[in-house]
Amino acid sequence: MYKKVELPHGFAGKEIEIRNFWKENDIIKKNFNMNKGERYFTFYDGPPTANGKPHVGHILTRVMKDIIPRYKVMKGYQVIRKAGWDTHGLPVELEIEKKLGISGKAQIEEYGIEKFIKDCKQSVFTYVSMWEEMTNQIGFWVDMDNPYVTYHNNYIESVWWALKQMWDKNLIYEGHKVMPYCPRCGTALSSHEVAQGYKDVNDLTCIAKFEVEGRPNTYILAWTTTPWTLPSNLALCVNKSYTYVEAKIKEESDTNEETQIYILAKELCEKVLGENYEIIKEFKGEDLLGTKYKQLMPFAKIERKSI
Repeated sequence: MYKKVELPHGFAGKEIEIRNFWKENDIIKKNFNMNKGERYFTFYDGPPTANGKPHVGHILTRVMKDIIPRYKVMKGYQVIRKAGWDTHGLPVELEIEKKLGISGKAQIEEYGIEKFIKDCKQSVFTYVSMWEEMTNQIGFWVDMDNPYVTYHNNYIESVWWALKQMWDKNLIYEGHKVMPYCPRCGTALSSHEVAQGYKDVNDLTCIAKFEVEGRPNTYILAWTTTPWTLPSNLALCVNKSYTYVEAKIKEESDTNEETQIYILAKELCEKVLGENYEIIKEFKGEDLLGTKYKQLMPFAKIERKSI
């Protein structure tokens, strides 16, 4: 038979009782000192930014992350449970820009770069007491008395040291990767940063005219919701089973040599060209396969089929 567990103060009271027991008996520190001299196990945990308040997402991930080091200690490994603070990057800078009522590099330079950096450093630990309280409440065992801080010189130098080791082993190379870019900040953005402040907005779309090679004044019309991708456009998509047309807008004089012919889906003629148009030819989308068009913005040489 199991002894009945009495909870006179409820589960919350029991949690406080356990935390007090850990504190009075220095249980967490004893756990840190276990298995000294044994094989190391290192758990790399991305540090939080202490100029933002902790939320339920941090609680969930910290509880999950705590399981692995605890298990490894039980398996006989020496596990260093070192806390850390992320004190670099856009979140810190944006917080100070909002506080100062400025925006962008030009205004930062006008305010003074050294002053701006000092303000950033002073802000990074705004909510550190909240983080410490949350960490203790959920029983996340980590050494918060001796954390690493990413703006400290010893941390920065360790990063440069690691890069040097990788360079010496030919593990660093120059490559290309498509990244979200912020023209205001002048830097690439992570997916997390792009998602911050996400909201639905009504945005402009456009219909681009792609001139068919060998047929002056004949254009394939393509609609896009992402006009910023047009400079690197390589191909157009067509539906082989749809009916397409070559059409023109009726001019006052049919002798106009500059009349432009448009290729588009038949069902969209009125919506795109208005009511005053004339269909010259009908055909299926598969007839367009292999058609080549001139680059919209020919800043690079591309050798491949367009459709």
